[in-house]
Amino acid sequence: MEIKDLESLWSEMDQELKNQKELTNSLIMEMTQQKYSNKFQKISVVETLGGIICVLAGIYLLFNFQALDTWYLQLCGIVSVIVLFVLPAVTLRSLYRVQSIKIADKTVSETIAGYVKAKNRLLFLQRLGIYLSFALMLTILPVASKISSGKDLFLESSAWYIYIPVMAVFLFFFARWGYGCYKNITQSAEDLLRGME
Repeated sequence: MEIKDLESLWSEMDQELKNQKELTNSLIMEMTQQKYSNKFQKISVVETLGGIICVLAGIYLLFNFQALDTWYLQLCGIVSVIVLFVLPAVTLRSLYRVQSIKIADKTVSETIAGYVKAKNRLLFLQRLGIYLSFALMLTILPVASKISSGKDLFLESSAWYIYIPVMAVFLFFFARWGYGCYKNITQSAEDLLRGME
């Protein structure tokens, strides 16, 4: 009788340990998922605000497009509107894909592989965004000048000598800082995932 009681007690303890281990693993996964999602929270808010500003600027350009009376201003306006609408949408979608990776749904190696693919796409889009920002810098000034003051900057060349160097230097350092933030956040998230192995 004592052996059967001992076996029964041992079996119950074994089951309790298994349940406790599963609960602990589940809590660890939930905490890791929360930490992972939080890594992208700040940058997600900033990108969303930037996207809203870009869309509003694009809408403003569309409503005032009739002020662009030459073919080259219209071309600059079209390029500006396309960049202002497409780039934020693509970037936010890519950021959402990285942020919404579910850690518990797959094995750790599959999760890391999916993350690396999404991270590389996000960083590629950030680099593309930097180049498109330089193109936008060149196209939006003549458009904004024509819409706001009626001046054609292509005919008044003095503004170009001041504007382009100042904005290029500012944009270079701002883009470099922003891309560095993205790299740090994505690397930190990858380190978190690799720590689960």
